[in-house]
Amino acid sequence: MAMNTGAAAVAGKRRHRRRPVMAEINVTPMVDVMLVLLIIFMVVTPMLQKGVSVDLAKVNNPEQMPDADKEDALIVAVMRTGDVFFGNDKLQGLDQLTGKIRDRLANKSDKRVYIRADARAKFGRVVEVVDDIRAAGVDQLGLLTDQRKDKGAATAPTPAPTGGQ
Repeated sequence: MAMNTGAAAVAGKRRHRRRPVMAEINVTPMVDVMLVLLIIFMVVTPMLQKGVSVDLAKVNNPEQMPDADKEDALIVAVMRTGDVFFGNDKLQGLDQLTGKIRDRLANKSDKRVYIRADARAKFGRVVEVVDDIRAAGVDQLGLLTDQRKDKGAATAPTPAPTGGQ
């Protein structure tokens, strides 16, 4: 029996002996979560772009138009192929554009429309779109452009779309 008592005493000491507390932070789960979030943002960010993708004209001195980024901003896009989009909807003819803009502006006090024209779009097509927008009763018309990148300002971040009338 003495043998059993000694074995129990040794087992008791082993039970009470614990590993020292680890003072380091395990960052592997945090890195995994961050990588998943990065992938989600990389996939979702292009989907958040408002309207259709257009290669805007580059200018040296654009006028800032922060209202163009608002959720309820009316944006007309003119593609290089001559296609016209009102928001994300492709229009079959310019006669639809005037009617759709009139409908959207009926209840708004701010009668402002922004044009995102491709830099290689035909000037005549852009003028037709401007004429049809003016015929809808638009008070202000903004032409959205991008800031031209200078050789000396290569490190500057690309600003949001801007433009002037």
